[in-house]
Amino acid sequence: MLSFCDENDVRRLDMRTVDGRNLLGMTLEEVDAIGRQLKAAGVSVPTFVSPVLKWPAPGKAPSDGKVDFAFDPSTCPTDDPLAHAFDVATVLGASKIRVFTFLRYPGFRPDDLLAPVGRLVDLADRHDTTVEIENEPVCNIGSMTELTGYFASLGEPSPWLRPLVDIGNSWSMGEPPSDDDFETLGPMVDLIHLKDRDFEARRTVPLGDGKVPWARELTRLLAHVTVPEVVASMETHCPQDGRNATARSVAALRRIAGEIGVEVV
Repeated sequence: MLSFCDENDVRRLDMRTVDGRNLLGMTLEEVDAIGRQLKAAGVSVPTFVSPVLKWPAPGKAPSDGKVDFAFDPSTCPTDDPLAHAFDVATVLGASKIRVFTFLRYPGFRPDDLLAPVGRLVDLADRHDTTVEIENEPVCNIGSMTELTGYFASLGEPSPWLRPLVDIGNSWSMGEPPSDDDFETLGPMVDLIHLKDRDFEARRTVPLGDGKVPWARELTRLLAHVTVPEVVASMETHCPQDGRNATARSVAALRRIAGEIGVEVV
């Protein structure tokens, strides 16, 4: 991973797993050892891409089967996985933490997230770390339209709480984002996830090789963004050829950014 960053001039790396283990399942000593290697290589970590709330809600049976990258909170080395997630982010020097909205179940309402998100916001305030809620198809908020509805239900969201828009996830559900989604979420966005899809083959492909119209979608989103910089986090999801696919995705992002007049730093 570090040699890839050096070869492709990548100096910021969001962290999720190392050697097949999620960082939320590691002790802080293990995370610190990883963090020191990253720092020595000149790589910073903007976001801890945690699996927080990518597990069944208490008393709710999820409607889907096996879920990729789901997390069993009982495997966390402490009895408080939410607090541990913020400690992991602090050790990594990450200013953002990605979270989910429980695995999808029938009858979900935005108020179901009141207690867990309230706890996350309280921890965010204490740790000076922004909570980023991602739209994820297997979770209760899967599309950007569902993400828009959730943030609209909050009225005045906490400044510690932001939407992590995943345009590719919305397209993969057959629910491309609407103009209203971009208009509502754009002013709150400071982090996005990038991936591309071959819809016919139902698989993820390197950025630029799929059917998501990225130049158009990024232009639509950035027209409403108010922060000076948006963190763009690449999710390759091509395990059969991860290194080459990721390199192609990084090159595609730089090409697309040039096409739409955006600087990649």
